[in-house]
Amino acid sequence: MLNFDALVLGSGLAGQALALRLAEAGQRVALITKKQVEDSASSWAQGGIAAVLDSADSVEHHLRDTLVAGAGLCDEEAARFVVEHGREAIEWLIARGVPFTRDAQGELGYHLTREGGHSHRRIVHVDDATGSAIQTTLTGQVRSHRNIRIFERHLAVDLIVGWKIGRPELGCAGAYILDIESGDVITFAAPVVVLATGGAGKVYLYTTNPDTATGDGIAMAWRAGCRVGNMEFIQFHPTCLYHPHAKSFLITEAMRGEGGLLRLPDGE
Repeated sequence: MLNFDALVLGSGLAGQALALRLAEAGQRVALITKKQVEDSASSWAQGGIAAVLDSADSVEHHLRDTLVAGAGLCDEEAARFVVEHGREAIEWLIARGVPFTRDAQGELGYHLTREGGHSHRRIVHVDDATGSAIQTTLTGQVRSHRNIRIFERHLAVDLIVGWKIGRPELGCAGAYILDIESGDVITFAAPVVVLATGGAGKVYLYTTNPDTATGDGIAMAWRAGCRVGNMEFIQFHPTCLYHPHAKSFLITEAMRGEGGLLRLPDGE
């Protein structure tokens, strides 16, 4: 059995960012990923991140755009929280060394583009490979942090919950992790367990999600007794180059936001 202060399942940007924050607070963190640390949906993201970074924009404008795009299905409180903390998150990434594309004429010195559904330019980006650039930056810091131990090619099988082992007072106490290479199942014990495992897009034959998006965390949460909701919402990137016998190639959202058109070979 391995003991840690925190167990983070998933190595996308959410998992890596949290692992770094916990490690910097002195916590011993285990970061679990079923492939390599770099293999996540985060690294596929191209266009950028939306945040209010210009005086011509506002939190209320960004929130309104979000609610309109959500067609009345958004949790307004959650949407407001994300929008209000957007700038803070961008500043944290800048402090980490993420090389966002610069523009001397921008208020903060960064180039802001526009994507579909946005009424203002508020997309900060690293050229057209934002996710990959952020993932590369954070991965280097995660790998070098002395308080973070990375377990690659390790698959989370199930959560250890007290009510399943006759100890209901324990809550969630860790997880059973499969070492894919050896076939051994290892018990990871931790008072804090975080699911940052991404979505379940691979339930579809054709998807704009990576092969790792198999819904493992959702299934484990449900088996542990968590309430699971809104399962009908599967993310599909709105624009991609499709081929029936190969992986689809994503086309950045910034293309449409800047007024670009997609055409078929016949010009349609």
